[in-house]
Amino acid sequence: MGNVSILDLAMKFFRLEGYRIERDVVLEGLSGLPRRFDLVIQRDREKRLVWIKDWKRTAGVNMVINLDRASADVGLPNPIIISQKFSGHAKAYANRRAITLLTKRQILRRLG
Repeated sequence: MGNVSILDLAMKFFRLEGYRIERDVVLEGLSGLPRRFDLVIQRDREKRLVWIKDWKRTAGVNMVINLDRASADVGLPNPIIISQKFSGHAKAYANRRAITLLTKRQILRRLG
């Protein structure tokens, strides 16, 4: 499973968690700007936005801030960002703002 894309793993993971999934969703924010999300996942009344950064490098705090702003603009708090790894600043910001950070390793572990 090492060479499977993070997107495919994420979709499998969220389906197992009971979410319905929409891919490549563009939502218009209150700002009037179109906001693009890799996934919109929904379970019962819960709806969350997901960005996936399938990079070799670490996802920094700027990516987490951008997702936070985009999700706030469309009125859906508590987004999720998935990447290989995250910087310390990204983790600290996400923790303060209730943003879920998931790594490919964490998803693989949960999929077993």
